[in-house]
Amino acid sequence: MWKFDLPWMFVLLPLPLFVWWFAPVYRARAPAVRVPFFHEMAGAAGEKPAPGGVRLRRNWLLRLSMPVLWILLVVAAAKPVFVEAPLIHDEPARALMLAIDLSGSMATRDFVDATGARLDRLSAVKRVVADFIARRGGDRLGLVVFGDAAYPQAPLTLDHSAVRILLDQLQIGMAGPRTAIGDAIGVTVKLMDQSTAQERVLILLSDGNDTSSAIPPEQAARIAKAHRLVIHTIGIGDPAASGEDKVDLDALARIASITGGQAFRASDREQDLADVYRTLDRLTPEKVRRETYRPQRDYYWIPLSIALTLLAAYHVLAWLSALLRAPRGRAASVTGDARAASVPLTEARRGD
Repeated sequence: MWKFDLPWMFVLLPLPLFVWWFAPVYRARAPAVRVPFFHEMAGAAGEKPAPGGVRLRRNWLLRLSMPVLWILLVVAAAKPVFVEAPLIHDEPARALMLAIDLSGSMATRDFVDATGARLDRLSAVKRVVADFIARRGGDRLGLVVFGDAAYPQAPLTLDHSAVRILLDQLQIGMAGPRTAIGDAIGVTVKLMDQSTAQERVLILLSDGNDTSSAIPPEQAARIAKAHRLVIHTIGIGDPAASGEDKVDLDALARIASITGGQAFRASDREQDLADVYRTLDRLTPEKVRRETYRPQRDYYWIPLSIALTLLAAYHVLAWLSALLRAPRGRAASVTGDARAASVPLTEARRGD
């Protein structure tokens, strides 16, 4: 699509006409020698003098080229551009962090897959979370693991393949045998602090209660809320167990409630855990901010180049025309000088 960036420049098109009509006539003053018998001299030399300014008015090429040059200059000043097809850039509008418990209780084999085979909790989580990651093509994803302390496993990234590889490498107990839920929230807040995403979400999965955090989970949740971080919690442990193995569903529910998220409980079936993540898919649908950019190319140089070429061509033609007339003009001048010199002499002889 063609357009002009400065279309108002076209109001300058009639400017030469206004100058021609209303500006005072330019008159130049120059010293001159008055010759009373100028026409007699011109007649004796065989020349016909022309009044001043006639040559300019009779130069049809100049009268034709000047308006064309002015139109081309105004078109160039209006800056013609060609707008190309729009380029659409998809920018993730959500940052999503996964926090996974790697405490010793995750080795409990109380999950059953679709075939009836028993799985440990971490293996079931890995399989379900891998499918969840595959469906989040438009989100920046990150991974935090926690045990005795919390550690960033993968920073926020669009490279979901790298996140899945790092997920596969998780091992039970690699972060310590205990559970630090509050620290996991704190690490996530720090990782997301520099994110420019409109929404920030943490999905926290744990099968135990907090026993080793430096900051209480509920206080960490209030800090998360202040940083616009929504936390959804998933409890997969046994509430009837004791010690590290007992999952505190009430504490997880309070964490989610403080930040405006939801708390879930997954039973001992892998399908139930998958249903939880499908629910989270509906709660946090993929959100993309689209930015449209239409590149444009400037073409002001085309009319400007044409104008300069025409102007140069006119001057070249004028120079060639003067060059072709020069020999004849000089010969006539010499002849005229000779005749003018002989006239007084003849008259003097007659006078004698």
